[in-house]
Amino acid sequence: MQMTNQQQQYDRGITIFSPDGRLFQVEYAKEAVKKGATALGITYDEGTVLAATRSTPELQVRNPEKVFKVDEHLGIATSGLVADGRKLVDEARNEAQKHMMTYDEEIPTSVLAKFIADRCQHFTQYGGVRPYGLSTITGGIKDGNPKVYHTDPSGTLNQWNAIAIGKGREEANEHLEDEWERDLSEDEAIDLAVSALKEGEEDIELENIELSVVDEKDNFQRFTPEDLDEKGVEF
Repeated sequence: MQMTNQQQQYDRGITIFSPDGRLFQVEYAKEAVKKGATALGITYDEGTVLAATRSTPELQVRNPEKVFKVDEHLGIATSGLVADGRKLVDEARNEAQKHMMTYDEEIPTSVLAKFIADRCQHFTQYGGVRPYGLSTITGGIKDGNPKVYHTDPSGTLNQWNAIAIGKGREEANEHLEDEWERDLSEDEAIDLAVSALKEGEEDIELENIELSVVDEKDNFQRFTPEDLDEKGVEF
């Protein structure tokens, strides 16, 4: 059944609401995220854990990053279109540098998360552009307060104790709801992140997991699959 010109206008026009109040291009962007790699953020007693799954094709030399360092005290995990993630993370890094140069302090996690949300929302209200096909989890710690924020393609911003996004989000979030506790140690938070990703995507192996920890003692740290294995992570 062919769409009428009016229906096509609602479907293709990013700034035009349908009669029932929907922006279809934003909804399509959210669907792209639902098909993306599972990613999550967890707060624990002294920091945050950011983690994501990644594929490992045999002939691929290097996998695209899903967990990015933005500054010494914070990072971003992404799910959705990889190129969109790289672009938005570059903008976040620039914003963090501007904040340091202007205020002589590290950018608070909440301020950077709001910047990301504003950028996403910006691309929902102008013609000639499309929404970011991307959701982000921004995690960091400042003055002893670990925080995790989630943004989606519409620009919605929410703070969470623990949150998963991507194709395995439902099972992973159920696991997080059952197992997360406020006084988790770093090792317990890492174990929880890995087990939640496993719940979300049952066929993954330890080598398919990208994980980083942000705390005030050691700042942003990456953990390779070998590091996780040496720590005795349950898998």
